[in-house]
Amino acid sequence: MEATFLKTRSGLVPDDPNTQNWYDKIPLAGVVRGKFTKMRNPYFHRKMFALFNMAYDLWEPGEINSKYGTPQRNFERFRKDLVILAGFYHVVIRVDGTTRIEADSLRYDKMNTEQFVACYSAIIDVLLQKLPGMGSMTRVEVDATVDKVLSFA
Repeated sequence: MEATFLKTRSGLVPDDPNTQNWYDKIPLAGVVRGKFTKMRNPYFHRKMFALFNMAYDLWEPGEINSKYGTPQRNFERFRKDLVILAGFYHVVIRVDGTTRIEADSLRYDKMNTEQFVACYSAIIDVLLQKLPGMGSMTRVEVDATVDKVLSFA
């Protein structure tokens, strides 16, 4: 079980619905053990995913056609492809000797704050270059739009 907590004056409190459900099942005076790590700014993590969602809503898969066909709408694949196009990937050598490019993980324990900020910025650059629906926007407008989307969440 992975749980997230927020530090308050009265102690740690659950920070998301899954953690709350798990926490509610612990009896009074129940003891739990865990390995804790300080997360980078969770707001900025949500901001990255708001950017992905906004771009995904604007993306039409029919814009690209290859000898293998047209890409299908799949959010996870779209998100990973943006991370790769932004330059945050690693090469995996397969059993048969061929290579595959895989997106770096955005998890808190896999990417530090500086890398995450650089990735966010590079993804905006990729979107402005590759996504026709965002071509007329500036970096500042994209960032402001993402902030506005988050304010409604």
